Amino acid sequence: MNRIISAFLAITAAITPAAAQTTQRITATKANEYALVYTLPNTILDITIETERVVKKPGELYQYANKYLQINNPVLKPSETVTVKSVTIVPRGVANPDERYAVKFSAGNPPFMILDSQNLPVSVNTEKSFTPAAIKLPQPQEAQPTPLETPAARQAMTPDMLKSTSVAKRAELAAETIYSLRESRNEIITGQSEQSFPDGAALQLALDNINAQEAALTAMFVGTEQRSTDVATVSYMPDDDITDYVVARVSSKGVVPASDLSGEPIYLSVSITDSGEIPVNDKGIELPFPKGGFAYSIPGKAIIKISYGGKTLVEETEEIAQFGLVYGLAPGLFTDKKSPMYLIMDPSTGAVRELGPVTPEE
Repeated sequence: MNRIISAFLAITAAITPAAAQTTQRITATKANEYALVYTLPNTILDITIETERVVKKPGELYQYANKYLQINNPVLKPSETVTVKSVTIVPRGVANPDERYAVKFSAGNPPFMILDSQNLPVSVNTEKSFTPAAIKLPQPQEAQPTPLETPAARQAMTPDMLKSTSVAKRAELAAETIYSLRESRNEIITGQSEQSFPDGAALQLALDNINAQEAALTAMFVGTEQRSTDVATVSYMPDDDITDYVVARVSSKGVVPASDLSGEPIYLSVSITDSGEIPVNDKGIELPFPKGGFAYSIPGKAIIKISYGGKTLVEETEEIAQFGLVYGLAPGLFTDKKSPMYLIMDPSTGAVRELGPVTPEE
């Protein structure tokens, strides 16, 4: 059965899938009968959804936008929309209780193993670990003040505009001030201004202030628009092919659970493309599982697609432990007195990432 592993987890910082974890080192000794106990993972998909909220408000002088500024598309009424801006998929391993192993080794040259906090194998006979490519997750962004919420907006309001009780008169006065500001800016830029500036910084400060005042007055005609983003993560464990599964929804509240029918659905599709293959010998015959072998995963692969509003937002291939199979390495590889081997594994899939002879620096 396909499962949503957890509900929505808001995140406030960009992270990478290789975030530091607590690990422990265990060694095959007489006390544990020269056995190393570990668990292989299932692969979970952490689906991070970035939404953008756009809030529009009409300006008080919107009826006069075309008359005075030749703007024919001002904001006419308040609106608020939320849409999906981006989706990021990060695979993560969780312990599979059905894949727990105790592998015995010979006493002559006992190996050690590094395990993560879930008892998933990280490496054998080495402190090194597999580092996947860093994936930077989006961060929530607060809405910036509109031009009407800046100090320049107060400066732009002339005494006559403040005194006037007529909307039509305020519109006329605001438009006159806009054209006056534009004229002042042109005079400064062309060097015709009677006002002098001691340096370039002072000149830029004056221009910035003029621009801010013009923007505030213009917003009274065209309206304002504020954009902000939010981020939420839903975790999903795939276990079979699936098409257009509603993994979450987007409503005016942002990302909401799939059960909240007030929101538009975000669909997940999973298509298995590879179920893993058992290693074969030179004649193409499948090799048997080594006696007492050290188990590892040969993960399968699947195309993961996320869509929303009729558009595909993400389509990528991921390795999935539970879509593959389990095979093993001969335990003697790690205890050979002359040339013991080291092993580096991927905790998100249980796959072998590196296997080679131990060197003095290991």
